[in-house]
Amino acid sequence: MTTVIAVHNVDDVAHWLSSAKRAEFFGARGMTVRTFVDPSGKNRVGLIVENVPSLEALTAALQTADAAEAMRQDGVHPDTVELFVAS
Repeated sequence: MTTVIAVHNVDDVAHWLSSAKRAEFFGARGMTVRTFVDPSGKNRVGLIVENVPSLEALTAALQTADAAEAMRQDGVHPDTVELFVAS
């Protein structure tokens, strides 16, 4: 298992933080997440995703219709997603 940091922009940080979709999406795949926000007030947020089977598995999960729907509901800008893998 590995740990991944994901950062991306969202429409509304408060909405993103209050959404249960993120935990549902990752939890259904055996992963856990912790949330972070940009302290400057920008709409940039981050996640630490733990229990990731592999970067390939995470990348594949993020390409599914379920992921697209979760991102849409949470106001995530998919084109801004950046992934960093623990070394």
